[in-house]
Amino acid sequence: MAQVSKKRKEALAKHDLTEVRSLVEAAKVVKDITYTKFDASVDIDVRLGVDPRKADQMVRGVATLPHGTGKTVRVLALVTADKEAEATAAGADYVGLDDYISKIEKGWTDIDVIITMPSVMAKVGRLGRVLGPRGLMPNPKSGTVTTDVAKAVQEVKAGKIDFKVDKTGIIHCSVGKVSFDEQKLAENAIEVIQTLQRLKPSSAKGTYIKSITLSSTMSPAVPVDTQVTSA
Repeated sequence: MAQVSKKRKEALAKHDLTEVRSLVEAAKVVKDITYTKFDASVDIDVRLGVDPRKADQMVRGVATLPHGTGKTVRVLALVTADKEAEATAAGADYVGLDDYISKIEKGWTDIDVIITMPSVMAKVGRLGRVLGPRGLMPNPKSGTVTTDVAKAVQEVKAGKIDFKVDKTGIIHCSVGKVSFDEQKLAENAIEVIQTLQRLKPSSAKGTYIKSITLSSTMSPAVPVDTQVTSA
């Protein structure tokens, strides 16, 4: 039988972690049962009633969190020379093309998001074997392949996230940091949930949102009411 850690025992003693709560209440509990010495991320997990093996039930999208993620997002803009100044002014951390493609081919991936242009995807495409497994490959559906590079950079820096249902039917993404107050965490979470509701595949039958939980990097999960419509 697996041992229960001291911190988990403390969390279980303070709260009933089987109780289904509102987003604000769940966020408050997560904050209360997080004992990390660092500012842990707060994550939302949503189990969807879809079959990810079917192309018409693959749920993927983007959401702009009203209060950001609390993370410093390192953005690489792979653009032509005429777009470099624009990308730099928008806040991209790294800007260029051939030099950075060469660095990535050699294994450099010290970035969080790559934004590029349709006209250079032929060059960027060959990086798929390096970027794909790390979730860094630019994609038009996530807004990271665009002609409006400046806008894309600004949105990512402001808190735009992209998500994709995994093979078990779960969406997992960050909605902030433990240092955020519970209202901000709840408002970020509801943005993700409402975005998922808009993305419901027409071919998905039965219950679409099966379960929702909030947790921090090292805390137990706290169940959230699946009928939630606001923070």
